Amino acid sequence: MRTIIERTTVALGVDVCSFYLMDPEGDRLTLAATNGLDPNHVGKVSLAFGEGVTGTAAKLRAPVQVPDVTHDPRFKWVRGYDLQGITSMLSVPLTWHDRVVGVINAQTRASRDFSADEVGFVVTIAALLGGIVEKGRLQAERERQLEALTALDVARAELLSLVTHELRTPLAVVRAYLDLLGDAAVGLGDTPPRASADEWRGAAVEQVTRLDRLVDSILVAVRRDGIGPLAREPFDVPAVIQDALGELRPLFRSHPLQFDRGDLARRGVGHEGRFRQVLEHLLENEAKYAPPGGGVSIGTWREGDEVRVWVTDEGPGIPGEDWERVFEAFVRVDGTRPRGSGIGLFAARRLMEAMGGRVWIEPNGFGGSRFVLALPAAAESAAN
Repeated sequence: MRTIIERTTVALGVDVCSFYLMDPEGDRLTLAATNGLDPNHVGKVSLAFGEGVTGTAAKLRAPVQVPDVTHDPRFKWVRGYDLQGITSMLSVPLTWHDRVVGVINAQTRASRDFSADEVGFVVTIAALLGGIVEKGRLQAERERQLEALTALDVARAELLSLVTHELRTPLAVVRAYLDLLGDAAVGLGDTPPRASADEWRGAAVEQVTRLDRLVDSILVAVRRDGIGPLAREPFDVPAVIQDALGELRPLFRSHPLQFDRGDLARRGVGHEGRFRQVLEHLLENEAKYAPPGGGVSIGTWREGDEVRVWVTDEGPGIPGEDWERVFEAFVRVDGTRPRGSGIGLFAARRLMEAMGGRVWIEPNGFGGSRFVLALPAAAESAAN
């Protein structure tokens, strides 16, 4: 636009050439480029639609020529912007598909009647500039729409990954019970004294019912855009851990479990259901990746104004250089190098942050690493 304005100034032999852009609502014209006036006013000087010679040209959708602006009541003098001694003025609207998108002005100090050829030249320039402006607007609008659609697609993809990952834990438990039933059917292994096929079947059916509820929640959740802030209420963290351990116990048939409750009440503030989802994922990972026969430990403690939960096993843990990377989407580690794709830990961090909590990895004190969950401590917990 600046190049066109500059060359138009030279071609017409005028003192000032300026371009005003119509706002999307069609209410005001704002200075977008100028040659001959102070460029610091670009974006600041504006006229209402129909105001001044410029606004009149826009309203009439036709060129307006004023031989002497000092005797034309339509001329709008802008103090500190317009040049002293301006006499003649030509304003030509920029139109695109019957829509006014701006106005181009030519001004001279000397009195001047613009010829028909000169007016036609400016009309041609206005048509060219109008096409450039409108196509630029359309391109910018398409880019904004693309950004919005991309953000929506990312949010929905993230949401779908999070909610579908929630299905994995009950499926793993159902499979564990099916393994128990299968072992019992062929006489393999020792059956716990109080365990029975009916109890196992009941537990598996309970998990299938849970899956059904999760599917309903997915259908509701996919109507939203991503994971927003979660409701936060005080809840008994050790009780949630105990329930989760009981529900997932079939997964730990070959891994001794140890739960350290600590010596204080551990009431945290967060979303109990989502916290349990994160906890179950970490425990399921321990059952999957702990060394054969190796123990799995979990415990709680109070640190400042937070209630914390740690989960670890007797294996080598995750290499320190990957402690942050594993929380990225589609990253897993096995042994000492990343491999495959995973969203569980990415989901865990997103959910913990959504309820005002945190999750990270730190050394476990005996050569490995441990996951740590942290929630704000409830007020009654702070008093203990």
